[in-house]
Amino acid sequence: MKTQSFLPILVLGATGYIGSRLIPRLLDAGYAVRAMVRNPEKLAGRPWAKHPQLKIVRGDLFDPASLAAASKGCHAAFYLVHSMNPDVRDFATADREAAHNFAAAAAAAGLEQIIYLSGLGDDSAALSHHLRSRTETGEELRRGSVPVTILRAAMIIGSGSASFEILRYLVERLPVMVTPRWVQTRCQPIAVRNVLTYLAGCLDIPETRGETFDIGCEEILDYRMLMRIYAEEAGLPRRWILPVPFLTPRLSSYWIHLVTPVPAALAKPLAEGLSCPVLVKDTRIRTLIPQEIFSCRTAIRLALARIREQHIESTWYDAGQTPPVEWITPGDPTWAGGAMYVDTREVVLEASARQVWETLSRIGGEKGWFYADWLWRLRGLLDKLVGGVGLRRGRRDPQHLAAGDALDFWRVARVEEALRLVLVAEMKLPGEAILTFELHENNGETRLVQRAWFHPQGLFGIIYWWLVVPLHHFVFNGMLKGIAEDCAGKILKGPIKISA
Repeated sequence: MKTQSFLPILVLGATGYIGSRLIPRLLDAGYAVRAMVRNPEKLAGRPWAKHPQLKIVRGDLFDPASLAAASKGCHAAFYLVHSMNPDVRDFATADREAAHNFAAAAAAAGLEQIIYLSGLGDDSAALSHHLRSRTETGEELRRGSVPVTILRAAMIIGSGSASFEILRYLVERLPVMVTPRWVQTRCQPIAVRNVLTYLAGCLDIPETRGETFDIGCEEILDYRMLMRIYAEEAGLPRRWILPVPFLTPRLSSYWIHLVTPVPAALAKPLAEGLSCPVLVKDTRIRTLIPQEIFSCRTAIRLALARIREQHIESTWYDAGQTPPVEWITPGDPTWAGGAMYVDTREVVLEASARQVWETLSRIGGEKGWFYADWLWRLRGLLDKLVGGVGLRRGRRDPQHLAAGDALDFWRVARVEEALRLVLVAEMKLPGEAILTFELHENNGETRLVQRAWFHPQGLFGIIYWWLVVPLHHFVFNGMLKGIAEDCAGKILKGPIKISA
């Protein structure tokens, strides 16, 4: 029987990898859920976003007033937040401050339980900065008066998790790997499905309140064994793994950055954590919340099945702010007193807006950009070399887009079906860039308008714009023709450039 299930369960970190998977499971179990996010529009496209038992509220862990409003009237909360992303310089300090703020808000609201997902590690060992930060966050939450349940996990194996993506890309792309010594570190990973069952189960078990539990699979292995298991499950030839002593976490993070979609800023703390043994020492949770614990091989097999089916519920890059796009709103003055450049092109097609939209919404990822994909790949490679995200993130769903989704080196800012798509650039640029598509249907014809907006930063930003302008004629016109061909819409007019 669920404990006071008529009161909502607050989920912080609702757009993150775990939060996005936990919410629908809580809803299916009959809980009312309140999801606190900085950008509510990021959840609007999720299939469960309109569930009658779900309320999405705007809030920020560094805004006490919004925290108080989000926490009011809730029974318990899941704390699934961390600040480890390229936009935060000192994630440990930010995490401590956020945890302090929420502990105070939870106490004032009278919550009965906080459930926090932390990192596994031996407290007596020299923990990495990342693992130490996760521990400190739990300690900060416990300084409040609300009982805190802490689940400590090592590597989480599931489609879209950052650690699994590092494993996946390294093994798939490198038949011979020169690796740091951390490949010999012992660990006990855990399947994401097991993590979700433990998290949800803590709501029903009063004995979990105020306790810390280790969660992991039953087998102990090292990362080299994990890589070999992955290769076998993926049907790849045997990988040759050569550990060397001179690859530091910083050097290995740069290598991870170049080979995988995970940026160096995130790869470095993760790589540092891989050098710490992460073993389960307290197995009480297995008795309190019994379930089938998947082996690492089974967990990898399940994750690969999700990837092959192109059914990935959430990914590591779902979290984070969606950049603002207010400066492209028609009628706004020139932003911040500086220049703003706009390149507008259009094509008129003998097709419905819905027909064109079905093609447009598949842009990027495996589908590509409808023209000169080699140029897009080259731009992604250059972005990677200067520390950007590159093209390897792809997209979460090959058919549908939602606000907040990562799309190669763009972020989806707005989706208005069969009307408008807004993409904000996340590649390294001397300025801010936005790419928009607008569809206008009239008498069976659709006018597709594409705009590239750029607000330069300094002289180099202006020079950059005028250097790339000549490429627009080929790339953007070619893209519009490619969209027309893909949706089988006869071109009635264009592509033509209508402004610069």
